[in-house]
Amino acid sequence: MTVRRGRVTKAQRRALDHLLPKYDFFAQPFAQLAPLGVEIGFGMGEALAQWGAQAPDWNLLGIEIYPSGVGALINRLEEQELGNVRVAHEPAETVLEEYIPPDSVQEFRILFPDPWPKKRHTKRRLLQQGFVRKLAERLVSNGELYVATDWSPYAEWALEQLSAEPMLENLADGFSVRDDRRVVTKFEARGKRLGHDIYDLRFRRRPET
Repeated sequence: MTVRRGRVTKAQRRALDHLLPKYDFFAQPFAQLAPLGVEIGFGMGEALAQWGAQAPDWNLLGIEIYPSGVGALINRLEEQELGNVRVAHEPAETVLEEYIPPDSVQEFRILFPDPWPKKRHTKRRLLQQGFVRKLAERLVSNGELYVATDWSPYAEWALEQLSAEPMLENLADGFSVRDDRRVVTKFEARGKRLGHDIYDLRFRRRPET
């Protein structure tokens, strides 16, 4: 497994060493048959843990490459006794290609992804056309894709990428209103402190595709 390194606290390391098998998507099947929700790049896991608590009748998968975030989320799941959430400590492209079949996801969430603001880094952004197509294919009919960002150029770019995918339709005329179901993450709070606007996008898979 190839992951980017980050500072890992002692508590996060203990979670990775001792609790990961309990929540590992690849080793521990979900205990219930239920709609599947997926958050890609869940950071420290605040929003995903809240989603898990709000939707106990869903199965939720969090995908994250940073070990510090994986450890932080596992600790949250253990503290809150959330048995409906699993973790995939792999790149999102790998998880989608190898482990998530088409027509299986009720909702994808991508909250405050790395905007790669420099022009020469645009190709590193997550929501490239090929990746958007993979997301659309894995959604069930009328399944939703929810994206939020505080970086205006990235928001416009993401809107363009998502709108170009024929399998998806925008649920708003441009950007959507904020969904109050989700917690304010540290990335969103930081953006607000810096005076950034928050941009939400909600798309769904067209039922005829």
